[in-house]
Amino acid sequence: MKPSVAVGRMAGVMLSLLVLPLAQAAERPAADPYEAEVMQSEGFLMAHPDLRMRKAGVEARQRGRYEEAREQFRIAASYGDKLSQAALADLLWEGKGGDVDRALGYAWMDLAAERGTPWLLAQREAYWNALDADERERAIREGRKLYAEYGDPTTWPRMERELRVGSRELTGSRTGWNGAMRSQARGVVGARTLSPEEFRKARYWDPAAYRQWQDEVLARAGSATD
Repeated sequence: MKPSVAVGRMAGVMLSLLVLPLAQAAERPAADPYEAEVMQSEGFLMAHPDLRMRKAGVEARQRGRYEEAREQFRIAASYGDKLSQAALADLLWEGKGGDVDRALGYAWMDLAAERGTPWLLAQREAYWNALDADERERAIREGRKLYAEYGDPTTWPRMERELRVGSRELTGSRTGWNGAMRSQARGVVGARTLSPEEFRKARYWDPAAYRQWQDEVLARAGSATD
């Protein structure tokens, strides 16, 4: 059975989807002009393992190091990063970095669509329509196991803990800013030391605000598949 058109397009758009959150941060009219630099700085990424490991996965994939990309995306997926889960699905489906495994690729895409994001649901259905009966049966079995380990009920509390730890390091326990998150960034405006105020936006550290922000970016990413 031949993959649908939607399945065939996935590999072509995945890299652009993976880097959209950083690009869109810089494109928002009301955004701090340094926000993209903040999000790509060492200090910020160390406190956000979902984005850090996704970035590592993207870089590995761009270099053709697909086996490494699978592992990096898997780690990001363990923090609930849906784009990384979709990227891993794509690598499995295409057989990059290992054997072709369409059943497991579907299971990962099903997990990526867990929050009901329309474009991911559409991609999941395209994968499903391309599977044969045996693959569908195995995909369901694999999906149950993946959900137990990588579904939001397991991964989101892990990400919340990372955000809380990062927030404490940002503010300090007694004296406020302690310099732990200070780092250098380089962008179109040149090299600069990022100030603490640029790290303190609620959407970076408050678990509920961060989840909402990431879901909004994920939803907007679907426009790249149109």
